[in-house]
Amino acid sequence: MTVLVGRRESFNAAHQLCDPDLSDEENRRLFGKCANMHGHNYVLEVVVAGEIDQASGYVLDLKLLSDVIGRQVIRDVDHRNLNTDVAWLKGRIPTAENLAQAIWERLLPAGLLRSVRVWETDKNWAEVGDRA
Repeated sequence: MTVLVGRRESFNAAHQLCDPDLSDEENRRLFGKCANMHGHNYVLEVVVAGEIDQASGYVLDLKLLSDVIGRQVIRDVDHRNLNTDVAWLKGRIPTAENLAQAIWERLLPAGLLRSVRVWETDKNWAEVGDRA
C-alpha cells in the first residue's frame, strides 16, 4: 500500500516577472502589475509517497524531509530576490510554475517525491507532480 505524507514550509521572497528579450511595454502587457518588483509570502508543500516502514512506522521521517527542504530550497530563497540571488533559478522567469519545477529538480529522488506545490498567494498556486 502506498501512503502519502507531506511537509509544508514557508519563505518570503521578491521577484519581478519579465522576459529580458522583451521591451518594458511588452513585459507590462504580458505580466501586468507583476512586471514590477514585488514580494510574496510563499508556502511550499512537498508530498512524498511510499510504503510504511514496519520498524519506524514512517514512509519518511518528516523531520528529515524538513531538513532537506531547508538545505536545498529555503536557505537559498528566503528573503532573497528570485531574479538575481538564486543561482538555480538563473535563466528562468520566476513564476510560481517555474519555481515549482526548479524546486522539484532539487529535491528527493523522483521515485519517492510525489508533488511540489508552491503557493504564491492564498489564491494562486502551481504544482509539479508525479501521479504514478
